[in-house]
Amino acid sequence: MSEKTEITHIPEPEGVVPGNGYTNVVTGTGRLIAVAGQIALDSDGKLVGKGDAEAQTRQIFENLRRCLAAAGVGFDEVVKLTYFVTDIAYLPAIRTVRDEFVDTSRPPASSAVQVAALFRPELLVEIEAFALAP
Repeated sequence: MSEKTEITHIPEPEGVVPGNGYTNVVTGTGRLIAVAGQIALDSDGKLVGKGDAEAQTRQIFENLRRCLAAAGVGFDEVVKLTYFVTDIAYLPAIRTVRDEFVDTSRPPASSAVQVAALFRPELLVEIEAFALAP
């Protein structure tokens, strides 16, 4: 019988405004899994979605899904996502894709940071994840 990770979402800590599409605090017990920032490269190292933040984000979430699976977990165990974007205007497209992968009734804690550039000029988005496994 497999163990289940105990994860608690606290969307509205006293005195803190509720998040829009994220949970303010996610806590739990288990083994911490850190997934390095993923970018929109396919398994052959080719860019997916040149100039298209939504297409790049979809590839990134697929890469995250594969990384999480390699650690024996899925998006239900993700407790934190950090988004690095070259233009904050991409957030609506990013949220659209994110909502296909995470449970929107219990979203992970999240941060979004606009950066001057990522390590390759054609990259628009990078996303890292933290998860808890039993």
